[in-house]
Amino acid sequence: HTPDHHTTTTIFYSVKGLEAIAPLVRSVEETPEPISTEVQGIIPPWINGKLLRNGPGKFEFGNTHYNHWFDGMAMLHQFKIEKGQVTYMSRFLRSDAYKKNSERDRIVMSEFGTLAMPDPCKNLYQRFISLFHMDPSDNANVNFVKYKRDYYVSTETNFMHRVSPENLETLEKVDWSKFIAVNGATAHPHYDHDGTTYNMGNSYGSKGFLYNIIRVPPEKTDATDTLQGAKVFCSIVPANRSHPSYYHSFAMSENYVVFIEQPIKLDVLKIVTCKLRGKALSDGIYWDPKQETVFHLVDKHTGEISSVKYYTNAICVFHQINAFEEGGFLMLDMCCSDDGQNINNYLIQNLRKSGEALDEVYNTICRTFPRRFVLPLDVTSETPTGQNLNTQPSSKATCVKISKDKVFCQHEDLHGEDLHKYGGLEFPQINYDGYNTRPYRYFYGCGFQHLVGDSLLKMDLKGKTLKVWYLKGFYPSEPVFVRSPDAVEEDDGVILSVVLTPSQDKGTFLLVLDAKTMEELGRASVPVNMPYGFHGVFNAAI
Repeated sequence: HTPDHHTTTTIFYSVKGLEAIAPLVRSVEETPEPISTEVQGIIPPWINGKLLRNGPGKFEFGNTHYNHWFDGMAMLHQFKIEKGQVTYMSRFLRSDAYKKNSERDRIVMSEFGTLAMPDPCKNLYQRFISLFHMDPSDNANVNFVKYKRDYYVSTETNFMHRVSPENLETLEKVDWSKFIAVNGATAHPHYDHDGTTYNMGNSYGSKGFLYNIIRVPPEKTDATDTLQGAKVFCSIVPANRSHPSYYHSFAMSENYVVFIEQPIKLDVLKIVTCKLRGKALSDGIYWDPKQETVFHLVDKHTGEISSVKYYTNAICVFHQINAFEEGGFLMLDMCCSDDGQNINNYLIQNLRKSGEALDEVYNTICRTFPRRFVLPLDVTSETPTGQNLNTQPSSKATCVKISKDKVFCQHEDLHGEDLHKYGGLEFPQINYDGYNTRPYRYFYGCGFQHLVGDSLLKMDLKGKTLKVWYLKGFYPSEPVFVRSPDAVEEDDGVILSVVLTPSQDKGTFLLVLDAKTMEELGRASVPVNMPYGFHGVFNAAI
């Protein structure tokens, strides 16, 4: 039984008259050769490298179309910034899904929210077999990730593709399951300062369903090396093996990996039989608000799972902000919402609505806000029950031991009232190289007064104050922080974001903001249309 806890009241701003954003989720052509852009203002000459971005860019083949935003074919984008000038190029990932669909000019590979129709060229027996065979897609449209200094594009299946950051060429398909017993990995790995990479993936084998924590070494042993040496160093058993949790990412501090087992559940039986039942994969995912969220702590050095489990109310988490240890506590900062049904709202048909129908979709979606949980690390049999264990003056979050191995955590909001009018915050980013797993002061993100980001926000944790970049009718992507070469302070640098304008044809630009003030320094206008993407990285020139 959880103790009574105060719930935060969310001021809910309902909106009217949202601008139609259908052009942001429309198929576009690729731009395989670099084209120059028109620069306004000043792009600081010290920025030298490439902003690489990933996201869906093609939503139909022939007269078949995808149902869900997460299904569109991966399109890779590169903004090369050098001496104050910017060039742009883009390429579709040459995944098997893309190639097979293109050859037949129809969708033949199923995706998260779209079931491919059986191939009429197959005989009855082949079609029957294919009903039972779940072909995981290699349409890696979520993020750019790094393993052993190579760049890969990733989704959440077992397939990634190594790509060239120079020209976005698809180099090789890499299958996680050839190296370790996992059936996929997240598109949000974490990196230690020495380049060791951590990730998580599920497995379902003779031992049943497991959540696995993976470590990939920082260096290659030879030139052809991809994921060699990857190891599962810890496996966690789900609370309910036939209904494990969906997770998009995880958190990491200096000494711990934190797995957040949330009430977005996978109905394994439904997923295994979805083709048979004529349903997409997404049909097997559901939100169960009656379940609590559990934080599992794993020691990075020993692989040991903490016997103490930390619980909180039902929350939905896609992205962590940061996690660090301080004074015997683990501070866990994440973007949370109190409803996990959002995933089903991002159907293409919803994103392409307009007028009142569009307002209605937006007003039924739960907003996401940054929160801090404080987890006491040295809970023993001597630790008193029934009282707040948080002695950190910097945080108002509470943590109460309620039984031998159970601590109930109540979050602290990492924002003031002003964030409500910007629609909450998602796509959080920090000065990762300098402050990941360490105490920090600033994070950046997109405000969501629409179904996609429509402002760029900077949160100062000292005082929980907000700085905002906002222009009506403009939709910025995830902010990427790039530190300046002579940086002293945490926010010495710039924010890069790709901004789209649905009301103008070819109204796209790369925006460069001063990361201290959130004021515009310059922009580079791209003479082609782009779709709204998900995640990206800055690849600094050596």
